[in-house]
Amino acid sequence: MDNTPINYKRKLNIPWLFEMAWRDSRKNRSRLFLFVSSIIFGIAALVAIYSFGFNLKKDVDNQAATLIGADLTISANKPVEASLKPLIDSLGDRRSQERSFASMIYFPKSKGTRLVQVRALQGEFPYYGSLETTPVKAGKDFRNGKNALVDQTLMLQFNAKVNDSIKVGNITFLIAGVLNKAPGQTGISSGIAPIVYIPLQYLEQTGLSQKGSRINYNFYYKFDHKVDMNKLVKSLDPRLDKAGMNYDTIDTRKENTGRAFGDLTRFLSLVGFIALLLGCVGVASAIHIYVREKIASIAIMRCLGVKAYEAFLIYLIQITGIGLIGSIAGSVLGSFIQHILPLVFKDFLPISISTDISWMAIGQGIVLGVIISILFALLPLIAIRNISPLNTLRISYEQLNLLRDPLRWLVYTLILGFIVIFTFLQLDSWLASVFFTIGILIAFLILTLIAKLLMYLVRLFIQSSWSYLWRQGFANLYRPNNQTIILIVSIGLSTAFVCTLFLIQSLLIKQVSISASGNQANMILFDIQTSQEKGLAALTRKNHLPVLQQVPIVAVRIQKINGKTEADVKKDTMLRFSQHTFSNEYRVTYRDSLTGTEKVTDGDWVGNAPKTGDVPVSVEDRFAKHNHLKVGDQLLFNVQGIPISAKIASTRVVNWNKMQTNFLIVFPKGVLEDAPQFHVLLTRVPSKAASASFQQAVVRQFPNVSIVDLGLVLSVLDDLLDKLGDIIRFMGLFSIITGVIVLIASVRISKYQRIQESVLLRTMGASRRQILAITAIEYFFLGALSAATGIVIAFVGSWLLAKYNFEIPFNADLLPALLLFFAIAILTILIGLFNSRGILNKPPLEILRRDV
Repeated sequence: MDNTPINYKRKLNIPWLFEMAWRDSRKNRSRLFLFVSSIIFGIAALVAIYSFGFNLKKDVDNQAATLIGADLTISANKPVEASLKPLIDSLGDRRSQERSFASMIYFPKSKGTRLVQVRALQGEFPYYGSLETTPVKAGKDFRNGKNALVDQTLMLQFNAKVNDSIKVGNITFLIAGVLNKAPGQTGISSGIAPIVYIPLQYLEQTGLSQKGSRINYNFYYKFDHKVDMNKLVKSLDPRLDKAGMNYDTIDTRKENTGRAFGDLTRFLSLVGFIALLLGCVGVASAIHIYVREKIASIAIMRCLGVKAYEAFLIYLIQITGIGLIGSIAGSVLGSFIQHILPLVFKDFLPISISTDISWMAIGQGIVLGVIISILFALLPLIAIRNISPLNTLRISYEQLNLLRDPLRWLVYTLILGFIVIFTFLQLDSWLASVFFTIGILIAFLILTLIAKLLMYLVRLFIQSSWSYLWRQGFANLYRPNNQTIILIVSIGLSTAFVCTLFLIQSLLIKQVSISASGNQANMILFDIQTSQEKGLAALTRKNHLPVLQQVPIVAVRIQKINGKTEADVKKDTMLRFSQHTFSNEYRVTYRDSLTGTEKVTDGDWVGNAPKTGDVPVSVEDRFAKHNHLKVGDQLLFNVQGIPISAKIASTRVVNWNKMQTNFLIVFPKGVLEDAPQFHVLLTRVPSKAASASFQQAVVRQFPNVSIVDLGLVLSVLDDLLDKLGDIIRFMGLFSIITGVIVLIASVRISKYQRIQESVLLRTMGASRRQILAITAIEYFFLGALSAATGIVIAFVGSWLLAKYNFEIPFNADLLPALLLFFAIAILTILIGLFNSRGILNKPPLEILRRDV
């Protein structure tokens, strides 16, 4: 007799597991694919953004030279010091220079005026790329005479043609060509400040280069021989920094542009990731229902000797396979979508973006999709290991207590860890990624708690006296296999995201509209010379317009704070002053009283300077806090080369939302009157006709004076916000589509439960119309509760943003929120009825031989 013990352990048969997973999936493949279809658009969004980011980085590297147009640029906002002139003139093998400033131009043909960015150019710049013009030769030929290149938006606005004329200051120039694009120019920048190029040799004749005029000085250099540019700028930096001048190279422009748009793509990746997380909620919920329906099959397999972990692996293989298919589908879709992104971002990009397929992005999308499908499917799948053969006799599925199931806690930890790591890769900050994860977690928890609360209240307040149809419809909100939580979380979060966008955009536009209403100023005239101040005020009154405010402005720099210079701050890291405090140039004013938008928060206001001692100045409150300044601190100002010792006498809160001149630093009277300065005049025009007439009069009599028409600013801002809104709406579309798919999947996965309930109701005598009404009531309240929850969160979030970020009054427009509410509620009903159409066709006899 063989006494050898029997080894009941068997090796894991991997091929058999795959075969069983394949066989079991044959009847459920459409449903399995529906489960992970929730993640397809999230993966598509991420792959599209990753592909866009890879192509953007490549194109920035390839086109960085055309962004700057030269090997080296040096810029300043004041004339070059005599001591630096030999250095500036010695650099490069080829040199160009440019003076740029804001000015009014006049179109004699249409008698129109517009504030533009005038660029007076000398030399061959740009050395890389070209001034793209129509006709093409105008980009070079305009430098040979009194010719100008005019931005295409201006040409269209004033119906101007090539060979028409424009007046810049005192000189009339022939329009030699239409400027289509300049180095570094974007569609947005041309709308805000359209460019006009003129030859530099005519700048003095225009009369616009006067003492106190705000002019930027740019010098462009091309090296025909090989130069170590990093070594060169490192040697130049100390002297340029001391003179308040900046430099830029191809490498620095490449780095800065890449960083700026890298931040954009990382932000958009997080938006796409939110859509993916919404889909993952749908995956977890769908797999949960799927496993419930597989209890009998799993129990039978257990009776036939299949181990619990083998049953678990069979269904894990199914989910992994379908997750892989869904990820591939999402990656392919994302590769097509990335062709749209350059069109969406075209007004914000200074370069042309290619749309090459990025296999790296596709690979990342597939790996990410599989990982996240498995992670979120694990939550319901781990319950399989607790299904015993006894379930063949007693069909039950009891939820595990989280405190008693360490494996479930491990899965939660893995999910949170994955979110933290993913966001860290986007934000490059552990702290930011942790806060983002906490924010997502809080949002999901709030939505889940609200859903549970609503289910409890519905159960509590439902009355037996109500109509049968209403009672059944409400009861479906909390019955087994209800979709209340999943829909409120997914649709609610999508609604909150889109609604917040509409509310914030509306608030910003409304704030600017308020600034343009009532008796507030809606036109600003600046660059007024002291000798022109009285004459311009008289011209304003002659045109029957009020002079609301006249303010002198002086440019100053801070040299010392409490005896410490910028060099001291660089050496001593314990000093809390920012280096930018010293490098920035400040526009200040002087007056003897506060304005209506200011209020002293600390110290005492001093309106007239004492005859001896330090000059008492007032500093804006937030500026003081940011730079760690307080009342009593000593400041040494450089006012056009003259040192002035001052002390902070007070800090002020300023309402920056009011349309008037506001300042970070205000001097008392009796100090800056003789300093080089220009003036600003504020008035209000009642109509576009009055505005045009007044601007023409000003340009004719005071050609150096620049005018900002708030009506035009409002139009540009509205256009800018619309374009930004289009981008965010485009990204939000992925969340919306994902939410709709989750809604469809949620309805579909409970279809079989609804068949049973429907047949039971039909057996008891319910008509098709009654069942249809019950379904419509259920899905109306599902959609309404989801939309209402999301809108409430959007209002709370928008209020917080308005109060603490934008610091503007919260006066939200309810119309977009109401339209969104009804759209989502109706969409939910339609989807619910469409997916339930098959239930109404099931005969009552099916309850006796149901084979799902």
